Amino acid sequence: MITFKHKGNFNNTENFLKRARKNDYIRILEKYGREGVSALASATPIDSSLTANSWGYETRITKNSLIINWTNSHFVDGVPIAIILQYGHGTRNGGYVQGRDYINPAIRPIFDKITNEIWREVTAL
Repeated sequence: MITFKHKGNFNNTENFLKRARKNDYIRILEKYGREGVSALASATPIDSSLTANSWGYETRITKNSLIINWTNSHFVDGVPIAIILQYGHGTRNGGYVQGRDYINPAIRPIFDKITNEIWREVTAL
């Protein structure tokens, strides 16, 4: 026979869950969404500045995740210019323009800040 006895209450667990529910994670996402846009805009190679000025972001909270999606709305003939600047592209005459990794170095410090702040929020609960 197996017996289980419990002494005490669930006050600590209930308090933790109440505090977790009150945290405004969307505020953190919005803050870093704006910082990411600024970092990406300043790192984007500038010819006409259309690509640099076309960065934006969307935030979403789902059941299992917090999401920031950085976007760039500058397209020419259906081609996303931010992507071809990053990865390179072929030319009409058969040549190739080498890409320049400007997105990853610009956004990496933002990821680090997000990680640190979310960790502080979670461990402060």
